[in-house]
Amino acid sequence: MYAIRRWSVRHSRGLNSFYRRFEMVLATLHPLLSRIGYVRLERPVAALEEAIKGVLFDCRMCGQCVLSATGMSCPMNCPKNLRNGPCGGVRADGACEVRPEMKCVWLEAVEGSTRIPGGDAALKSVQPALDRRLRGRSSWLRVAQEIGGQREP
Repeated sequence: MYAIRRWSVRHSRGLNSFYRRFEMVLATLHPLLSRIGYVRLERPVAALEEAIKGVLFDCRMCGQCVLSATGMSCPMNCPKNLRNGPCGGVRADGACEVRPEMKCVWLEAVEGSTRIPGGDAALKSVQPALDRRLRGRSSWLRVAQEIGGQREP
């Protein structure tokens, strides 16, 4: 899993480009998704999202995905769950202080962000505190509601 997660960071530009197009598809589908019902769709979409993002990013299904802002490196993989930068305990070799066999998630985020247009600016944006009530929920459906709902007259 770790090797695939590292691959995703190395290919962050292409994955981010794909996700931006996917966001627009989700927003376009908002009227249909609304008719079906977001509550009804939550379980199957969250299961699909967890399967895909679990393999690519070792996703923890926090429900508040910020992969595009962190160079396709999921900050929830940080043993301390830090969403706004490294803890200060990064080892000289770039390894995590808690899990020395793992490269610091935030060093990976910086690496991935350099490959994404606007990634440096996105990485510097402050992420809100994690809302634990959203754990296990689909961030894709949240995006569809947020972006798609803005398009409605």
